[in-house]
Amino acid sequence: EILAANAQDLEVARSSGLATAMIDRLALDEERVEAMARGVEEIARLADPVGTVLAEWERPNGLQIQRVRVPLGVIGIIYESRPNVTSDAGALCLKSGNAAILRGGSESQHSSAAIHHCLVDGLRAAGLPEACIQFVPTTDRAAVGYMLSGMSDWIDVIVPRGGKSLVARVQQEARVPVIGHLEGNCHVYVDRAADLNMARAIVMNA
Repeated sequence: EILAANAQDLEVARSSGLATAMIDRLALDEERVEAMARGVEEIARLADPVGTVLAEWERPNGLQIQRVRVPLGVIGIIYESRPNVTSDAGALCLKSGNAAILRGGSESQHSSAAIHHCLVDGLRAAGLPEACIQFVPTTDRAAVGYMLSGMSDWIDVIVPRGGKSLVARVQQEARVPVIGHLEGNCHVYVDRAADLNMARAIVMNA
């Protein structure tokens, strides 16, 4: 089901002249689907973070204070062409006790919908509410705007994952808290004993 849906996305992407690098990020094969499944299984094996006491101390008046991990609530995740983000984000939100509303890029709409269908099957099999991982079923860009500014009663935090323009838009338009960053640092240190051809390739890629 996932590979068939991905084939639809790839056909549209190639016919619309999408860049080769974007098509590679979009493309799925059996190995990549298996890697997604392994990723979900690895997340499932992680220790339950909810309720973990990170720090505790006592005030001079005897008041006990703890810093405890708790779910954030409903997390809206807006991402671009990588369909594997659907499984990663859904599984991470579930593991941390949060509900998720996922809005993938239009290039990966069919693939992401098929992956979401598999997640819902898993939720159903586990006896969990199917609605705790939701997928926005439209490619209309207005849906992003609505998530950012019209759903503050239902979404507790937005997480953008994608390029600079996406993150900038989310930070500018969101009416709920955003976990994201626009700029980052990329440092490469080359040891004197390094293979210089390899180092050059790494630096150019970085």
